Amino acid sequence: MPVSLIAEDVETLPQAKTRPHPEVHTDVLVIGAGPTGLACAIEAQRIGLKVIVVDKGCLVNSLFHYPAGMVFFTTPELLEIGEIPFTTAHQKPTREEALEYYRKVAEHFRLDIRQYEWVKTVMGEDGNFTITATDRAGRPHDYHPRKVIVSTGYYDLANQLCLPGEDLPKVSHYYEEPHPYYDSDVLVIGGKNSAAIAALDLWRHGARVTLVHRESRLHHHVKYWIKPDLENRIKNGDIEAYFDSHVQEIGLDHVVLVTPRGPIRLKNDFVLALIGYHPDYDFLRSMGIELSDEQCRPLCDPVSLESNVAGIYVAGVIVAGSSTNEIFIENGRFHGKQIAEDLKRKMPPAS
Repeated sequence: MPVSLIAEDVETLPQAKTRPHPEVHTDVLVIGAGPTGLACAIEAQRIGLKVIVVDKGCLVNSLFHYPAGMVFFTTPELLEIGEIPFTTAHQKPTREEALEYYRKVAEHFRLDIRQYEWVKTVMGEDGNFTITATDRAGRPHDYHPRKVIVSTGYYDLANQLCLPGEDLPKVSHYYEEPHPYYDSDVLVIGGKNSAAIAALDLWRHGARVTLVHRESRLHHHVKYWIKPDLENRIKNGDIEAYFDSHVQEIGLDHVVLVTPRGPIRLKNDFVLALIGYHPDYDFLRSMGIELSDEQCRPLCDPVSLESNVAGIYVAGVIVAGSSTNEIFIENGRFHGKQIAEDLKRKMPPAS
């Protein structure tokens, strides 16, 4: 039969040899393609160094996962990197405008960005590092940079409640948009910006919202135009709120809260645990970077931002450890210039 003949022919073909993925040499490898990582790449490139940026997600991955339609607290000029103007028709830019801005910056500087490659190991020494990353297909990619800049942010690792039921499919530590929660009972955990914005957005789009927060009131860092809006919704009874309270249990169709009046069982369809995020401390330690005992701040030179591991620099919010409210795009974007000044003293430009 023709089919069997074809099968036999295929079986007799020589097996194709798997070609090893090529090793890539560069002066600087930046881990993290957020605004600070891009700023670091731009400044290193400006002093004549060859730079590659690697990110396990997309360009500015954290901003991409912000809620749709989100408005930044800051003004556009404070989000600028590489001296490229951020133009917007609004006083405060939106998430969509920021995504477009950083795409244009990456194009303008022709940055070599390797998206969807997850760095697994960083080995070697100053001047001769070996970095292995894997792509979405699980294929390895080997890089050999002379210097490494770590700007991995903190948004990928959510703080955990450590409660029964937290692993249920109805529980999420991220909020993207309100539509899936229409006509549903939603519990929002937290009292900072993420929780406040989500609670209002959900209510405005037809969800029945309950807010629970361990403190006696909303956090003072909540955006000035968000805080009174939410407080009024709570006062009017549009959003139910429990302060000085916490979640004790999450069930399939209910939650149990511990309140000043005692335990309360509420009907529930979804839980949004918006209680913050933290850097990947294990990844930093795996490179040999020492972290402080209390706030897990990486040990680094305050001026050059070179860590205790020679040749490895830290940038962005991870410099502050667990104090993630100290460094934002507005001040982290300057870390690139600090690092580039040190690189300029220590490295001749690539030929």
